Amino acid sequence: MKLPIHLSKSSHEPIYHQIEKQIQALIAGGTLPANTPLPSIRVLAKDLEISAITIRRAYQNLEIGGFIRTSQGKGTFVKEIDANLKSKVKTETVNRIIVEAVETAFQYDYTLEEIEDIFHKVIKAYNQKN
Repeated sequence: MKLPIHLSKSSHEPIYHQIEKQIQALIAGGTLPANTPLPSIRVLAKDLEISAITIRRAYQNLEIGGFIRTSQGKGTFVKEIDANLKSKVKTETVNRIIVEAVETAFQYDYTLEEIEDIFHKVIKAYNQKN
């Protein structure tokens, strides 16, 4: 299974953290349900064209956080996470993305009113599409 992970090498956020946060979001959002096997460290490292050490660190953090479990000789699997953790991850993920979008808009010298206008237009377009 190839994970839909997109890395930004220009980001100030470490690569392992980007991977960790994206896998958390995939789990909390239901894209990766409980007991789904994850790619091995080597396979994911090859897919993302990064070091296996980076993937190992992300997987270790995910295991410590209760998102995945590793079974010796069998692989790494998504754990069942409780509703509170799912909600927390969803809220943090959406909040982080909106903060990044607002920061980007301010870097392009948009006013608060212009940012709010863009936000409302995006929501309206999304609602019409769905």
